[in-house]
Amino acid sequence: MKTNFLMGAAAMAGLMTLSACGGANNQADAPAATATETTAAVETPAPAAAPAAADGATLEYASFTTDVAAGEKVFASCRTCHVFDEGVNRVGPSLHKIVGRESGSVPGYSYSDANLASDVVWTSDVLFEYLEDPKGFMPGTKMAYPGVKDAQKRADLVAYLEAQSK
Repeated sequence: MKTNFLMGAAAMAGLMTLSACGGANNQADAPAATATETTAAVETPAPAAAPAAADGATLEYASFTTDVAAGEKVFASCRTCHVFDEGVNRVGPSLHKIVGRESGSVPGYSYSDANLASDVVWTSDVLFEYLEDPKGFMPGTKMAYPGVKDAQKRADLVAYLEAQSK
């Protein structure tokens, strides 16, 4: 009986981990925003020329009004694999100062060949596109996360990543 209980607990822990990496929006684990993190919606300035998306469409990240606190809640599903601490890699690499960094550049992390060869610089616009469908953006990536399909939530997440990169 004890063995069955332990096996059931292990299976439940595995399912919880997979659901966190699989895009479940578990906001119960998200910490409450502090007074300094809660900001009014911030209008992101439009770039001079938006880069073209892979399918020929134009990215529209800059047209969203973003909310850093809402982005922190979206990031809750990313915490299973990523942290912002410099030099701390988990299942995924550290996201310390991710905005403006070249892909495949975190020391000590074992990247996929696709990521190493991509020559991607993680700008806000690129992150907005990548986080919609990581495997579609970078075929061969090790990142199992299916992406954030809701464009507003993705814009909020990118705003949170930008705030953490300062």
